Amino acid sequence: MASVNNPYEVAVIDEIQMIKDPQRGWAWTRAFLGLIADEIHICGEAGTIDLVQQLCLTTGEDLEVRHYKRLTALKIEDSALGSLDNVLPGDCIVCFSKNDIYSVSRGIEATGKEVAVIYGGLPPGTKLAQAAKFNDPDNSCKILVATDAIGMGLNLSIRRIIFYSLIKPIMNEKGEKEMDTISVSSALQIAGRAGRYGTQWEQGYVTTFKPEDLNTLKNRLSSDPEPITQAGLHPTADQIELYAYHLPNSTLSNLMDIFVSLSTVDDSLYFMCNIEDFKFLADMIQHVPLPLRARYVFCCAPINKKMPFVCTMFLKFARQYSKNELITFDWLCRNIGWPLQPPKTIIDLVHLEAVFDVLDLYLWLSYRFMDLFNEPVLVRDMQRELDQIIQQGVMQLTRLLRNSETGISSGTLAADDEEFSANRLKQSYLRESKTSVVGRGRLTERLLAQGILTPNMLQELKKEWNKKGVDNEGDSDGEPKKPRRKRKTK
Repeated sequence: MASVNNPYEVAVIDEIQMIKDPQRGWAWTRAFLGLIADEIHICGEAGTIDLVQQLCLTTGEDLEVRHYKRLTALKIEDSALGSLDNVLPGDCIVCFSKNDIYSVSRGIEATGKEVAVIYGGLPPGTKLAQAAKFNDPDNSCKILVATDAIGMGLNLSIRRIIFYSLIKPIMNEKGEKEMDTISVSSALQIAGRAGRYGTQWEQGYVTTFKPEDLNTLKNRLSSDPEPITQAGLHPTADQIELYAYHLPNSTLSNLMDIFVSLSTVDDSLYFMCNIEDFKFLADMIQHVPLPLRARYVFCCAPINKKMPFVCTMFLKFARQYSKNELITFDWLCRNIGWPLQPPKTIIDLVHLEAVFDVLDLYLWLSYRFMDLFNEPVLVRDMQRELDQIIQQGVMQLTRLLRNSETGISSGTLAADDEEFSANRLKQSYLRESKTSVVGRGRLTERLLAQGILTPNMLQELKKEWNKKGVDNEGDSDGEPKKPRRKRKTK
């Protein structure tokens, strides 16, 4: 997605179908409606045409639609792969989870075949290196294992796409993760990577790993993509500041809730994006003294809230900014433990990917707060070096998996990661247990059964609970407890 300030230049918006994304669709809507350009080229699937036409009518702009046909044939095979022993040169097995990526890669390499790996969490340089390795006709690597990340922005010489599964985690309108069969749009986009024009393959093939999935895939690929009827919206900083003027004592998270509950949108064209990720970040930095607009910008950062180290660094960035202190290269090095060592286990590799995301976050903030995040050039150099380190790990994925099983580690997992996770667990437990006796109930049983909570941790939580005086708030049946009498000592 290009940002253009010159009204006489051409702007390009790629993957316009992302405008329907329940979490970040608003970013595409803002780009489409807000770009200052004489001409905008939009790339995306046919299902968005009607919506884009309606949006152009509201802005009084002309729209020219150009359809591009596939130049090579795509054939659905009559049988499933069935076994990893049956993979052939030019095959790409598409998985929808990292665990599947790891197990499939290891299974194929156990047969003596070399594998390239691509998934969304990898840095761009590592993805390109793995793609080049797979595309090179002189390289011994002829098999690719990837997520649906291959459907966006990569040119790959794939002969056959094999869906390892058709079940994919998706985010519903409430921001909750659900497992569901992939959409027609996703199936067409992923399958379409096989036998692309200009590669060594004149025809593409597609099939599934499991025989029971084959008919479902055929139905998906023979259907038209679902039409996209709505574009995502999100409150702007100006709107939130207006609400804050009238509600000066409300937190940013509360202001967002109030805005969404009171706002009305033309639901024939728009929907309000889920704001839970925004509120998560807002609650995390609520105690940090920041101007409202700066707080709003921080909370718009595109980070994965399930990555503790990234969240920890996000909080540190906010604290440093609140003190009006430079977030320098040296400061960053100290806080991420630079220089970093090559990974020895999968956990180490995941941590390095999180560090890369932290550097991405720094660069994102440097575009918005360039006075304090003032060393983006050095951070980009650091990213390139880290990219090389991660590439080394991905090239030895099977060894990392083996080391993970034997408990070998380079110790790159930051203590902040563990501290952040423990604190979040405590907060969640204490918050959810306010209406129950500590150490009893379904929540406790579930955490103990999953191994998330240990008996020792439970005792510590009980002590913390008692210190907060929560025992006096109420019993499990909702009735207030009688205050305890203080024991007199002689």
